Amino acid sequence: MKAATELDILSLFVTVIALFDVPDAVSLNAQLRRVIEQRERTHPAGRVRSNLGGWQSSDDMETWGGTAAIKLLAFGRNVANRMTTDREGNPGGGPHPEHFAVTWRANMWANINRKGEGNAFHSHPGAFWSGVYYVDDGGTDADPSLGGELEFMDPRGPLPLMLAPHLGYVGSSDLSNTSIQALRPKPGRLVMFPAWLMHQVRPYHGTAERISVAFNLTL
Repeated sequence: MKAATELDILSLFVTVIALFDVPDAVSLNAQLRRVIEQRERTHPAGRVRSNLGGWQSSDDMETWGGTAAIKLLAFGRNVANRMTTDREGNPGGGPHPEHFAVTWRANMWANINRKGEGNAFHSHPGAFWSGVYYVDDGGTDADPSLGGELEFMDPRGPLPLMLAPHLGYVGSSDLSNTSIQALRPKPGRLVMFPAWLMHQVRPYHGTAERISVAFNLTL
């Protein structure tokens, strides 16, 4: 029997976000930059979704992005397999008998943000995982004042802050007294998150180009 002073603390209903630094990213980023900038030159109109300014490609980058896009998408699928289980907790993908097969369908697009450009809050309906990969952070990893962070909204909304905004919960990863958490871009970093999670991109204040690739994985 446990002593009366002992606690079992469970983290229930957590939202999982994965950060993965792609190996040999310098070479991959150089290839991605070339093909993305070429696509912007040949398709300058782009498309408008959540983007506030900036250029966004069509969402079939896996067909025009060459081997670099296919390689990046393979990393994304691998991370998704590692982050996914069936309802019994068995891992997805992999060579072992206990692993179940997941065939991820994908759509993929490129983004170029320049000074003052970003993305409004949105989610990706119809997908299971969403991902964003940073080809060029526009200098924000070295200088956070340049903005361009990826922000996630607490799916509980303002509720945790309503009654006692000066207090936090033991075991919580969020003690910052805000319902929004920001991740600073880093070249070569892949961020994977549930597609239903609301997110935005803060305006970028630098003078370079902030280049990223986003994708959705569906069943």
